[in-house]
Amino acid sequence: MGIIVSLLINGLAVYITARILPGVSVDSFITAIIVSVVLGIVNTFIKPILFILTLPATISTLGLFTFVINALMVFLVAAFVPGFHVNGFWSAILFSIVLSLVSFVLRKLSES
Repeated sequence: MGIIVSLLINGLAVYITARILPGVSVDSFITAIIVSVVLGIVNTFIKPILFILTLPATISTLGLFTFVINALMVFLVAAFVPGFHVNGFWSAILFSIVLSLVSFVLRKLSES
């Protein structure tokens, strides 16, 4: 049951974040759930490889290059999921930041 609740919370976080930000759109809540699943898969398998390959850039920017990696992951998901659109690089970075915050708040609300 925990995985279903986590999936719904992540989908709701994607849906809320897409509604808040002007440069990001998602067609429906089902699309938001698909985006959260694909983003989870991409973050599990592709992001660590990309992080290791870009470690010198990440170290030299004191970790700020991680925002670029997160934006690339969002663009990758937008390329694979129909109904999820990101208008630009800054929208992708902002989406990843706001998504983290919204997801954190929703998780804390579900725990109480």
